[in-house]
Amino acid sequence: MSANTHRYETAVNRYFEAWNASGPDTLTKAVAAAWTPDGTYTDPLTEVRGHERIAAVIASAHERFPGFVFRPLGAVDGHHDIARFGWELADGTDGPAPVAGFDVIVLDDEGRIRSVHGFLDRVPA
Repeated sequence: MSANTHRYETAVNRYFEAWNASGPDTLTKAVAAAWTPDGTYTDPLTEVRGHERIAAVIASAHERFPGFVFRPLGAVDGHHDIARFGWELADGTDGPAPVAGFDVIVLDDEGRIRSVHGFLDRVPA
């Protein structure tokens, strides 16, 4: 495993920790650990900048899908400061996943997320 591969996987692990954080304090800390202060999150449904707004998007997903967890799909792939990975939102750790997608992240020099570009491949009707 190259140093860059480890860097991408670390950033993606922090990303999933933020998306799976429970409680406002844990979520706030996880978002701050994963994103730069002016980091962005963009997908077909939203476009936000900054820790507070990113945390609000994550909290909203938890409200809409209580008890669901985000889990990775496949390996993380990256080059330079960019990484991509698949994910799904599942009912528990082994349950069905009504939502799935693919994200591309851009990292800063310290391995924190500068931007997320999300794509939704499967969404409920």
